Amino acid sequence: MAEKDSAKADEKQIVVLSAFGKDRTGLVAGVTKVLAENKVNIEDLSQTIMQDVFAMVMLLDISNAGCDYETLQKKLDQEGKKIGLQINIQHKEIFEYMHRI
Repeated sequence: MAEKDSAKADEKQIVVLSAFGKDRTGLVAGVTKVLAENKVNIEDLSQTIMQDVFAMVMLLDISNAGCDYETLQKKLDQEGKKIGLQINIQHKEIFEYMHRI
């Protein structure tokens, strides 16, 4: 039983973050500030700017986060409103299921 508990504690809880908005200075800083304040680990990140549209996708590990999933989404929503980004998070399994062919 202890092995099961230990394995569960070591499991990552991966979520997919997507962010879109008009490009301007400080967008990545605003998002990563919220993540750092809540002890969320960035596993991978990709961003691009298409003309003046900023787009970013992150894989995040929330297993050691200082808040639950819903609270993190609310905090990201608040920051998104301040900096002009639409920010969404989604559990990786749900994201993969929704994007199956």
